[in-house]
Amino acid sequence: MTEAWRPDDDDERARRGASGPVKVRVPAKINLHLGVGPLRPDGYHELNTIYHAIALHDELTARRGDTLTLTMEGEGTGELALDEENLVIRAARALAEHVGVPAHARLHLRKQIPLAAGLAGGSADAAAALVACDTLWGTNLSRDQLALIAADLGSDVPFLLYGGTALGTGRGEAVSPVLARPTTWHWVVAVADGGISTPVAFRELDRLRADGAAPPPLTAAEGLLAALRQRDPAVLAENLGNDLQVAALSLRPALAATLKAGEAAGALAGMVSGSGPTCVFLAADGPSANRIAAELEAAGVCRAARTATGAVPGARVI
Repeated sequence: MTEAWRPDDDDERARRGASGPVKVRVPAKINLHLGVGPLRPDGYHELNTIYHAIALHDELTARRGDTLTLTMEGEGTGELALDEENLVIRAARALAEHVGVPAHARLHLRKQIPLAAGLAGGSADAAAALVACDTLWGTNLSRDQLALIAADLGSDVPFLLYGGTALGTGRGEAVSPVLARPTTWHWVVAVADGGISTPVAFRELDRLRADGAAPPPLTAAEGLLAALRQRDPAVLAENLGNDLQVAALSLRPALAATLKAGEAAGALAGMVSGSGPTCVFLAADGPSANRIAAELEAAGVCRAARTATGAVPGARVI
């Protein structure tokens, strides 16, 4: 239980904290394996997933302030709420409450990760807020301590604190690093117009399964983990999987054309990322990724195609 905040505590933290702006960079995530189990009593589904952080980043800058405010630029400007509904604000308040300090900061978000895209952009920004405000306020929590706060904000938020490649279980919030030799994987991220609500995607999967219109659920991720250890993109391609892909395709049939175009352009494999509608493609190497991205944009099957490597670190002060 956190002790009550006292003014002299805040003065001491202010001396320990950052005097100037704190900038944090945080990556997007994709799911190399996303096995969706049954609905739990708490309303979430049991998950068995392999998270993978890729080099598509948002940046959050935190400065000292007399209140808590958020401004932004980039993807989602004018669409994303900047009040108490925003995960950045909620994360800052959760940290302040946990450590017993006033939630005072001026936050500015420079956003490149699309909204509701299956890339955990909102969760990434929450992770960035925890790291930025922890540094700004001098609260000096460990990553594991921040992850306990993060778990209450969203299932993907703890992973974005760590980054890399990790196994997620429970509703996704229980994160264990995947031990494998360092390898750079090359991805193409095909960004779609609009988004898909994650709860809507899960409800659609439940409907399809009830109607017998969904493939059997993925088994555990041992095959994917073994493929990561082999460091061969062709082997990894054979083991990628996402139970939510059938739901995303049902909600957005046009995504089938995106997947087909990516494979025709030479991708080793393509799949919907998370709940979609972003599609991601595994390439053999960097030049192949550049070519696939160019062909996807030329085909007009996505709003934008970006190349990215993985795995990369989670939220970090830069």
